[in-house]
Amino acid sequence: MGTKIVVVGAGYAGVLTAKKLAKKFKKNSDVQVTIIDKNPFHTMLTELHEVAACRVDEESIRMDLKKIFAGRRVDVKLDTVETVDFDAKKVVGKHETYDYDYVVIASGSKPTYFGVPGAKENSFTLWSYDDAVILRDHIHNTFHAASCEPDLAKRRKMLTFHVVGAGFTGVEMMGELAEYVPVLCHKLSLDPSDVTMVNLDGMNRVVPILPEKLSAKVERRLAKMGVRVELNAMVKEVGADFVVYERDGKQVREETTTTIWTAGIEQNDVASDSGKSLEAAQRGGRIETDGFLRAKGREDVYVVGDNMYYIVEGEDRPVPQMVENAEHSAGTAANNIAESIRGGNNLKTYKPAFHGVMVCIGGKYGVAHVGLPNFMFSLPSFFAMFAKHFINIVYFIQVMGWTKIFSYLKHEFFTIRNQRSFVGGHLSNRTPSFLLMPVRVWLGAVWLFEGLYKWLAEGWLEEFKLPDFFKYANMFYDNIIDSATAAYYHVGTEVALKGSDMISAATGDAGSGATGDAASGATGAGGGTASAGELLFNVRFFNVFHLIFVSSTALESAKLENYAFKLNVPLMNWFVENVILANPDFGMIMQVSIVIMEILVGLALIAGLFTTLSAGVSIVLQLMFLMTTGWYLSGAWMFFASFAVLIGGGRTLGLDYWVMPWLKKQWTKIPFFKKWYLYHE
Repeated sequence: MGTKIVVVGAGYAGVLTAKKLAKKFKKNSDVQVTIIDKNPFHTMLTELHEVAACRVDEESIRMDLKKIFAGRRVDVKLDTVETVDFDAKKVVGKHETYDYDYVVIASGSKPTYFGVPGAKENSFTLWSYDDAVILRDHIHNTFHAASCEPDLAKRRKMLTFHVVGAGFTGVEMMGELAEYVPVLCHKLSLDPSDVTMVNLDGMNRVVPILPEKLSAKVERRLAKMGVRVELNAMVKEVGADFVVYERDGKQVREETTTTIWTAGIEQNDVASDSGKSLEAAQRGGRIETDGFLRAKGREDVYVVGDNMYYIVEGEDRPVPQMVENAEHSAGTAANNIAESIRGGNNLKTYKPAFHGVMVCIGGKYGVAHVGLPNFMFSLPSFFAMFAKHFINIVYFIQVMGWTKIFSYLKHEFFTIRNQRSFVGGHLSNRTPSFLLMPVRVWLGAVWLFEGLYKWLAEGWLEEFKLPDFFKYANMFYDNIIDSATAAYYHVGTEVALKGSDMISAATGDAGSGATGDAASGATGAGGGTASAGELLFNVRFFNVFHLIFVSSTALESAKLENYAFKLNVPLMNWFVENVILANPDFGMIMQVSIVIMEILVGLALIAGLFTTLSAGVSIVLQLMFLMTTGWYLSGAWMFFASFAVLIGGGRTLGLDYWVMPWLKKQWTKIPFFKKWYLYHE
């Protein structure tokens, strides 16, 4: 029957554990991995506040489980786990019962209300995809209703928001809301002074896991955004339209229509019941494990993520309930299960190395305390936000690769609303794509002309032209540099005259192509033989590359087409000398390929077909010319025009409008691309 591994829960720890197990047993069909969750998707719980305050769309925080495990031998089951029978080795779901040889408890947590009357019944929570969507709609509807309320007192009550809890979730939700309020007020013609935002917490500072200095920065930022932070405030009751809290021995009752509860978490029912059954329950219902992440007294039950209670040797507190702990524990559990199945003895003890914490107050401001266990440091706001996005991308690489990375960048930067990003709206400024159509067509026409000219007028398909092409280009730059050097050292006119003679020899032998390559010779505007020209810029960068900028004629008479520059790269020079020029047959293949690519790129850009690929090839060709023959400034526009049409340039009045949707549909049907996430949604 083989070995059955069941992972309960598709949160951070559950998904990563299942993926790592699938990788370890990808060639072993006797091992079956099953993951069970009540939702068909994995949710980015750390980004819920962004959806709740309408910074990003809800699809940005969810990943389809079928797509995550596409091409992998993981059976995804949509079911609600009710209990785990450890004696019978069965996971009992609402719809099915699942036998197991090894089970991984990764069912996560749920909000806890500490017995506060009315908190559960009258508060919004922020611990699931549905929570975020419901809260977003409520905030939006509340502001709309307030905009229609003529009574000032009622309107102000409607626009009063209390967030209970000033930990990670609380301050991030409060920051997002404070950032969203001006947008809603402007849109609905409301007075921002009518809005009240209060953050309540029983501790003496916000986000106490941060150093005191950073906690103070977070509190100041919230205050600057219009949030009233009430610390040492113990919530005693939550009603449908009020909150009661105690501070300095006095009870305070405040009216509100929105209370958001983020004050703490406890184990969900499956984990809590499992801990009791295993007699391994610890504080908050977490399940005590040994160093191999096996539940106390069991070798077939592993616990990861928020559900585990483990104190690392030398520490006095259990590992934190954080995403990084979920990631690390998934790897350890997967390794130890694999070792146990294979009969090995190389079980790994869980030794996590946490790299700090980050908190974002809206989309533009953040604080971070990061580093190595024995070397932690704080980051300024910009770099804290950058680190936050970078770490999310690292996680996406593990879970869903390029597909999710592109989706994340799109939602966080390229389509961000109201400039709510730490880089503002600079990356999301939308330009009508039809304005790029003339640029795309003209760029294609120039490439087409260049390719046809090389083929029909210069005979690039019949005769090996590259040796002279490179030779005269190098002579052009070398002689200008030699002339400048001679003048600098007052050597006299002999070297300068020699350089002028060599440039004259280059005139006319290397074609003046539409690409603007500097191999076109050194003729002046009037067509006569030029002087040695002038050297404007000649700098070497650590012997990695050499940048040259010249004028082919005297500066006082120079025009745009006389200025040229080249990027000398030793590796490219070696490739030209030792591969292309040293092997005429291969060089001829390269030469013909260049002509064919120029023609095909030109036709594709004119037609708006495969525009991204065509523009990418255009960029590569331009870079190749820059490093071999150089550019004239008059032709450099092609490089930048290629970038302009790179994304979406063919969707307006181009064949990509019809071809790309069809191709995308066919592409995503291919198992290889689905498995390696080589598509975007």
